[in-house]
Amino acid sequence: MTMEVSVKREVSYLSALLEQCRQDNPVEMDWLQELSNHARGIAQELAIPTTKDEEWRFTDLSPLLQETFEAALAFDTSTLDISPVVLPEAMNSRLVFVNGIYAPELSSVAGLPEGVFLGNLAELPSEYQSRIADYLGKHQGVTDVFTLLNTAGLTDVAVIWLPRNAEVTLPIHLLFVSMADGVPRLFQPRCLVVAEPGSQLSLVEEYCHGQEASAQGVYLTNSVTEVWVGENARVTHIRVDGESNQAFHVGKSAIAQARNSFYSCHGIAFGGKLSRHTLEVFQMGEGTETILNGLTAISEQQLADTHSAVMLNHPNGISNQLQKCIIDGSAHAVFNGKVSVPQAAQLTNAAQLNRNLLLSPKARVDTKPQLEITADNVKCSHGATVSQLEADEVFYLQSRGLKETDARNLLIDAFVAEILNQIPLASLRQRLSETVISSKRERNNVQQ
Repeated sequence: MTMEVSVKREVSYLSALLEQCRQDNPVEMDWLQELSNHARGIAQELAIPTTKDEEWRFTDLSPLLQETFEAALAFDTSTLDISPVVLPEAMNSRLVFVNGIYAPELSSVAGLPEGVFLGNLAELPSEYQSRIADYLGKHQGVTDVFTLLNTAGLTDVAVIWLPRNAEVTLPIHLLFVSMADGVPRLFQPRCLVVAEPGSQLSLVEEYCHGQEASAQGVYLTNSVTEVWVGENARVTHIRVDGESNQAFHVGKSAIAQARNSFYSCHGIAFGGKLSRHTLEVFQMGEGTETILNGLTAISEQQLADTHSAVMLNHPNGISNQLQKCIIDGSAHAVFNGKVSVPQAAQLTNAAQLNRNLLLSPKARVDTKPQLEITADNVKCSHGATVSQLEADEVFYLQSRGLKETDARNLLIDAFVAEILNQIPLASLRQRLSETVISSKRERNNVQQ
């Protein structure tokens, strides 16, 4: 009886969220309206997942269910200062969305090659309007409640479209700023990236909050990003979750890789009260290369969940994944990584490693690396480690004249550097390093 009541409550909760989408969905394109209606129809038959669902076994969403979220409202951007998160390398290749709503006055798209489109869905050129229905929403999972919720409320969409053989030397910065106003709000950013054959792109997808957001209340960011990597195309994707400490963040990244394409993702997560990022990579042709690097750095009572799935369906694929987690205080990290290598994916080379560093006795991690292999001519490996700072290493550095806190920080820096040093943007790399340093100083002050 208790389980039945719980399911009814979660169905009712999802219905309330869908109703907020209905109130804020002035879609004018017929096919887009059909896509939203289709997602709504499926979602109405589902419920918010619980720990009884295998994919959510370690992530309890009950704190989310205690909040009643309302639709996003337009924010007066004249008072918003985004300079702390502006990337100098992307001054003329930046899109900004505030509360999921496009903010053209904060955006700049003047530095892109001819034929490359960077803008909101409503601004899409006619030559792409006839083709976008082949890409937007095609990765939508039929049982992924949060992705369906996002699609049901489609309004503004950040679109990046690279024509054949286009090379964008400037990084593109998609900045999603959340501004809470004391009322729990639902923000639903959406991104679509189409890199046609032979094109090249570096993308920074960043989620942050305004200075007032952390002091003014709770919000839910429910984001979906679809990336299509064409034949022989190359996409470098950097994803940063820097939400406020009262926020809920649920993100989905769905990647399709065509023959001989390259895709790398550097996912950095340190924000949010509760965050979940699901990364799915679908191999659409042979000879693909996929690099997945991730760093989670959380403390206090944060929960950060990273789920990934790499579906290698063709021969000669290469996949390498390294996920690192630093957990302090009473924080809880979750990693579930799946690599699927069916019979058709012969000569696959896949490696997966999850390394976790616990900085306090109450820190917790649940890790589950998975390999599902039915092919017989492959080279695959996976593993996970959970450790604390080695006392011998700390003592050795102290014997060389360092204080204990400095010795510990130096070891943490070395642990983090393996991920951060692979981020190709110097300014972002420096900013993220400073964020980690700042969190260490706060921790040391508390300990002292």
